[in-house]
Amino acid sequence: MLKVGLTGSIAVGKTFVCGIFRELGYHILDADQVARDVVRPGTAGLRAIVEEFGPDVLSPNGELDRKRLGAIVFDNGELRQRLNAIVHPLVRSEQDRWLAELESSVPNAIAIVDAALMIESGGYRRFDKLIVVWCRPEIQLGRLMKRDGLTEAEALNRIEAQMPQNEKKKYADILIDTSGTADETRKQVESAHELLLRLR
Repeated sequence: MLKVGLTGSIAVGKTFVCGIFRELGYHILDADQVARDVVRPGTAGLRAIVEEFGPDVLSPNGELDRKRLGAIVFDNGELRQRLNAIVHPLVRSEQDRWLAELESSVPNAIAIVDAALMIESGGYRRFDKLIVVWCRPEIQLGRLMKRDGLTEAEALNRIEAQMPQNEKKKYADILIDTSGTADETRKQVESAHELLLRLR
C-alpha cells in the first residue's frame, strides 16, 4: 500500500483537492475529523483536555467548546503546545489504526491522510510521499475572509500563526497550486494521480 500525506495551510483548497482524489478512487482520512472524534464526550482525550485547561472549555451539553479553547490557546505558544501534546498522539494512533486496517483489507490501495499540521508535528515522515497544496497569498486571504466571515486583520492573524506556505512547499514531493480555475487544479491532481499509480 502506498501511504501519502496531504497538507497545506488554512484556506488553500485541501478539501477540494481531496474531493477530486476521492472521485479517482482514493481512500482518504481527514485528520480534522479524527481530531474531533478523539475529544468527543466520554473519551480519554476530552478528560485530558479538561484536566489541563479546566471545565470552562466544556459547553453546557458536555462537549468540547472548540471556540473557547481556541481563544485560550491561539495567542499562547506554550498552551498551544500543551494542547497539541494531548491531541496529536491520539490523532496519530487513530491514523495508524486506519492505515493498518486499510492495508490488511485493500493491500494495493493508495491511502491519503489529509492533515493541516503534518509538517509541524513531524507526522509527514511516516508517509511514502507528501503532497503540499498551496495558492497565492492574496487568494488564500480572500478565501479565508469569505469562508469564515473574518476581517482582513483577523484572517492575516490566522495565516501568520501557521508555518509559511513557502516553507511547507520545501517538504513536498508533489505540489498542487489551487490559485487558478477548478479545471486547472483538477489537471494537477490527475497528473499527481498518474505519478502515484506508477509509484504504487
